[in-house]
Amino acid sequence: MAHQVENMAYVGTTPWHGLGSKLSRNQPLEVWQHEAGMNWHIEESPVRFLSDSAAHLGSIHTFPEQKVLYRSDTKAPLSVVSQRYKVVQPFDVLEFYRDLTEYAGFELETAGVLKGGRKFWALARTGQASALKGNDLVNGYLLLATSCDGTLSTVATPTTVRVVCNNTLAIAVNGASESIKVPHNTEFNAKAVKRQLGISVAQWDDFMYRMKHLSQRKVNTGEALGYFLRVICDTEQDVEDRRELTQHRALQKVQDLYAGKGRGSQLVSAQDTAWGLLNAVTEYVDHEKRARSIDHRLDSAWFGQGATLKQKALDHALELIA
Repeated sequence: MAHQVENMAYVGTTPWHGLGSKLSRNQPLEVWQHEAGMNWHIEESPVRFLSDSAAHLGSIHTFPEQKVLYRSDTKAPLSVVSQRYKVVQPFDVLEFYRDLTEYAGFELETAGVLKGGRKFWALARTGQASALKGNDLVNGYLLLATSCDGTLSTVATPTTVRVVCNNTLAIAVNGASESIKVPHNTEFNAKAVKRQLGISVAQWDDFMYRMKHLSQRKVNTGEALGYFLRVICDTEQDVEDRRELTQHRALQKVQDLYAGKGRGSQLVSAQDTAWGLLNAVTEYVDHEKRARSIDHRLDSAWFGQGATLKQKALDHALELIA
């Protein structure tokens, strides 16, 4: 299961992990469905179990409060969930973008399946873009993802991608993520989600206004060290031997990325700035942090510990311009 992220498709440049099927632009959703490995649906079955299995003939029983979810193509089981669980199908995630791509200028860039089908997502470019000082280009995206094993609600998240390094960062305004979450005990209503998102330029402009301030905020060596200690090591205090710190290897890695080894770290916008600090952490999470597999890293960076760390990095960076 190490490379389930191979079930994905993309347009444009090859993704950082180099996997997936490349598509030409403006393909129908049905082509995306096939090439992204999302051309199957989730089936349901009652839970049955065998008692007295030690005997020659056991007894078959049911567990009516639960149901099994499985893939229609391979029959592989995905999870056991309660009868109240509302399934969102893989194609529902793609269908969410139909009107946005046909009438609102959105363009799908990647879509795919994680963990054997337990999670799936699609990411579309919104057409919004801003250039920071030194032509450091940041594009706007909308990510829609869900799971069928209870580990993730259906989530729509406005996201940025820094072009020079493909670092992703969820858009947050006033310290709060702009994500819309629909739990699986509720029917997913695409129109309602779009209304809640208020897909408009307002949140983008506000977020990028703050990012521009980060790129203009110069930081000295002491401020940079203090930032990384708080974000990576959860401490305010430096020590003589940093090997005593938890996450000391991660600390060294983000310092190296910030100091010139990171993608785009030597651009005017990032060099010795708060924007550079933030991108050292996002690059670490998206590209460098140890993970069991590519799909585990992607899962973490978007939905797990990596996403939490990036939000923490953003919060501390914004404190520098408060």
